[in-house]
Amino acid sequence: MAVPLFDTTTALEPVRAQIDAAIAAVVADRRFILGPEVAAFEQEFAAYCGARHAVGVANGTDALTIALRAMGVGPGDEVIVPSFTFYATAEAVPATGARPVFCDVDPQTYCVSAQTVAAALTPATKAVVAVHLFGNLAPVGEIEALGVPVLEDAAQAAGTRGADGRPGALGRAATWSFFPSKNLACFGDGGAITTDDDALAAFARMLRFHGSHDKVTYEHIGYNSRLDELQAAILRVQLPHLDAWADGRRTAARDYEQAGLGELVGLPLAAPGSAPAWHLYVVRCERADELAGGLAEQGIGSKAYYRTPVHRQPAMRPFAARVELPATDELARTHLALPISPVLSAEQAREVVAAVRAVLG
Repeated sequence: MAVPLFDTTTALEPVRAQIDAAIAAVVADRRFILGPEVAAFEQEFAAYCGARHAVGVANGTDALTIALRAMGVGPGDEVIVPSFTFYATAEAVPATGARPVFCDVDPQTYCVSAQTVAAALTPATKAVVAVHLFGNLAPVGEIEALGVPVLEDAAQAAGTRGADGRPGALGRAATWSFFPSKNLACFGDGGAITTDDDALAAFARMLRFHGSHDKVTYEHIGYNSRLDELQAAILRVQLPHLDAWADGRRTAARDYEQAGLGELVGLPLAAPGSAPAWHLYVVRCERADELAGGLAEQGIGSKAYYRTPVHRQPAMRPFAARVELPATDELARTHLALPISPVLSAEQAREVVAAVRAVLG
């Protein structure tokens, strides 16, 4: 049985007619930029996260840069970021004029911890970007207790739950990507910022529209970064189904465990008190590349996402000349994502585990 790494179509089939109708309604209405669909999605998504505000932007990378600027980050500041993450997490920092400072991660949860952040703190630290990597939950409260504001990078964590609430309302602000492979996905690029801070939200709304609040007076150097009406309408159809889809991802993870995957590879560990909506199901294996090749021969999808961690990327060399991150380097070498989706069946999970067993022996 072939098992793809992602199944981005099956879960959507029951709502495709609603999505098509929503798209048609926007086309008929002919309001494509910052219209009623964006306003409604912002209200609904903020309520889902438990935040006061959501600000729709063009993509998750812009969300990071705009949120950091709205938090007051600028030239001369430092922002602590993990290196075991997608490149955009760090890329967004120099765009504000600040400097990224890389920290290590917990090798079990793959997320930053209060300990790894504390090791990177300096008097110039203005903020910490805590990535909820693969849908797991970073300990935002513990990090904030260090006395530094936290921006949640929640791009991979839609549908995750924690003891203190959902991602998006745990730190000073949070950023989201609705890239087509995400747990909550549009049909192109899209992103958002959520926050309880009225002033931060107002500043972010100005920055997304060229630094203006009225299209007449331009108070800041801003961006042309707006979630469009078509994507907002698509997201509105899907949002009521997000929790059910997240439950499907959690069920798939349990099916892997029950099929004996943990006897063969290291499994991801959910953060205490959390129920991750696994965007990616990433295991650890000393023979990760060999495993990937063997799975491909059996029609099983897999992928290594961060073989070269961000602090070792060429563009980040000026910021990371003497950085040593042992857990990050080890995870970069040994990680491998296995198939996961809201509709991954127990039979498919057993097929994947059998294929892993056949490769590793």
